[in-house]
Amino acid sequence: MFYIGSHISSAKGYEAMGKQALKLGAGTFAFFTRNPRGGSAKAIDPADVERFQGIARENEFGKIVAHAPYTLNACSDKADTRRFAGETFRDDLKRMEYTPGNYYNFHPGSHVGQGAEEGIRLISEMLNASLSRDMTTTVLLETMAGKGSEVGRSFEELKEILDRTELSEKLGVCLDTCHVWDAGYDIVGDLDGILTEFDKVIGLNRLKAIHLNDSLNDRGSHKDRHARIGEGHIGWEAFTRIINHPALRDLPFILETPNDDAGWTDEIARLRAARI
Repeated sequence: MFYIGSHISSAKGYEAMGKQALKLGAGTFAFFTRNPRGGSAKAIDPADVERFQGIARENEFGKIVAHAPYTLNACSDKADTRRFAGETFRDDLKRMEYTPGNYYNFHPGSHVGQGAEEGIRLISEMLNASLSRDMTTTVLLETMAGKGSEVGRSFEELKEILDRTELSEKLGVCLDTCHVWDAGYDIVGDLDGILTEFDKVIGLNRLKAIHLNDSLNDRGSHKDRHARIGEGHIGWEAFTRIINHPALRDLPFILETPNDDAGWTDEIARLRAARI
């Protein structure tokens, strides 16, 4: 199966998200658990979730990939911000259990001058206070572009977070194509080499999802500016290799390209046509 989709608004609930995914031609989707730039979260209706689960089963959806709010920064230099991050993170994990067995993706955070090592310690501290043995959700660390003081700009930084987390079996990685390109990884000219490096440092068994985005910038720019598929510096041919690569092809692919519904429908159709 080719599990590809885009971000969908969660404002109208789970059933509406499932129906919207079908309209786009998607077999998975991503959604923000709450206001992406705030703290409010809509109450979950179990009946709405049950209707969505029926849609997902009937249409053989892949795992859905929830996204934490952008305001969540577990390694801030401000105690209040770290406290908000922990409380939001734990609440989101409880909410994820309404749709068990799926993915919850988050940006590791920005150390804002404290240094990557301290940032990694604080992120791991939050994870150790939040993960539980009975949770069914897999939490995904997202690869970052290295903009400013972002943590997660290298496979080694993500590996250190994994190693410091006690229940690390509950963790995986979401690879963002724009981010790793902007971080300096040559997924255009040496995709096999980059995946071999990922496997050596982290392990391909940890790779659970792909954010499929082109980049407006040259490799190594550390800027994180997404482009539509085939309209940036990564390019269409590289994306056809990515979606068909044996190590990646069965993962959920999530489009975060600057598009509207018509644009995502077109991208999903073109990528499906390129699937071998």
